[in-house]
Amino acid sequence: MYTLEIDGTPVAVTDADEAGAQEIFASDDFREDLRTLTSDGKPLWNGTSAFTVRPANDDESDLFEEAVVEEDEDDADDEEPGFEVMFLVPVDQFGEDDDEDEA
Repeated sequence: MYTLEIDGTPVAVTDADEAGAQEIFASDDFREDLRTLTSDGKPLWNGTSAFTVRPANDDESDLFEEAVVEEDEDDADDEEPGFEVMFLVPVDQFGEDDDEDEA
């Protein structure tokens, strides 16, 4: 597993090998997502900060494994082959209580 750090902050982790992680995190689509997705109202990436891709530490790997187990229980037969990516920071657009905030 490999982790993407932006300005020293772990932002995402993937189960891809090193080459796959580099490819995923360097892709134009993923970088665009990082520019448009926000955490606490701030973009995950400002478009200029350096990326670091490094082996995931034990805590990051454990969080990833727990999330994959929960997802596998929810989506038993919907799996497509490929790599998974999980954000390690809260992403505003993925919040479960977004509708409650508008009421």
